[in-house]
Amino acid sequence: MKKFLYVLLGITGAIVVLANLGSLIGLAFSALLVIGGLHYFLQSHSTLGKVFWATVGIVGLLTAVSNIPAFIGIAALALVWYAIRKCSDAPLTRSSNDPFENFEREWKTINKN
Repeated sequence: MKKFLYVLLGITGAIVVLANLGSLIGLAFSALLVIGGLHYFLQSHSTLGKVFWATVGIVGLLTAVSNIPAFIGIAALALVWYAIRKCSDAPLTRSSNDPFENFEREWKTINKN
């Protein structure tokens, strides 16, 4: 039952990620504007160049902050990652009903006490 819920959680998260794919691409473009503006701002020597690249960086930062659906998509992507990790960790089958395995398990618990 747990594995089914993890699969259902992963599918739901994947649908949300696909629905917000455009805004995720926009957020990536905004991040590139911020990184590029900061990089060229630090390398610029003229005042006009510094003003221009600071403006580019601020515009990129404002578009990144205002892109709320992309943050929902990032949260859904983290949810998909969590579901995949938990689903792969969950055992596929229950322990067998082999009497020798049950005996070994019970023997270990008796010897612990």
